[in-house]
Amino acid sequence: MEEQLNSVFASYKGSKNELIPVLQDVQEEIGYLPEEAMRAVSRFVKVPESKVFGVATFYARFHLKPRGEHIVRLCCGTACHVRGAMKVADKVKDVLKVEVGETTEDKKFTYEEVACIGACGLAPVMTIDDKTFGKLDPDRTKSIIETFVEEPEGGQV
Repeated sequence: MEEQLNSVFASYKGSKNELIPVLQDVQEEIGYLPEEAMRAVSRFVKVPESKVFGVATFYARFHLKPRGEHIVRLCCGTACHVRGAMKVADKVKDVLKVEVGETTEDKKFTYEEVACIGACGLAPVMTIDDKTFGKLDPDRTKSIIETFVEEPEGGQV
């Protein structure tokens, strides 16, 4: 990790006004913000650890735990909720064996619920990475998730 941090720090001067960009680049490099990385950032930009942790926990785009290869986001906004998002949520949690905000043991998926995806006409809607899936029901949800699971031979389910 030290090598990754040094690579990120090489692009900066180490001033306190660089805190957020440095955190963004560290997360991009490592995949999340482990505690030891945030402590190193604190020393590098010369701000207290409490401020670094405060910033990292305030902004939703920062992640303090490893994330899955695929990010599943289910819309829970009004249109999606009215059209059955909670049944879809139950199916996602059942298929992935995780709760909201968790990552599967194999690090394949992270499941999140969001306020709005911006595709209300397709409600209920979820995204997996940059792909959008609408007009969901529990059965269709299960089959969509399964297409992202690789078989041992490297094919798709």
